[in-house]
Amino acid sequence: MEMKPLGRTGIMVSDLCLGTMTFGTQTSEAEAHRQMDVALAGGINFVDGAEMYPVNPISAETVGRTEEILGNWNAANSLSMSGSSTLSGTSCSAYSVS
Repeated sequence: MEMKPLGRTGIMVSDLCLGTMTFGTQTSEAEAHRQMDVALAGGINFVDGAEMYPVNPISAETVGRTEEILGNWNAANSLSMSGSSTLSGTSCSAYSVS
């Protein structure tokens, strides 16, 4: 996997990023964890998430579920990842103030 520097931080990030916008709706937690395992084994250390995920469709009942799935995977894999690390990029959707 090709790695690139993340700005001037000294952190190296994979050229590819695993998108997670369907984790929790179209992608079950078990399948999401399998995708995370495969990505890490393939050298991907960058995962994209957002507080509004999952989408397709977006609903109040599932908002934040993707981040729960990512957190569960991180908790389950923290001890077995010695010497490895993953980076999570996240974004926040805009809210209308009226």
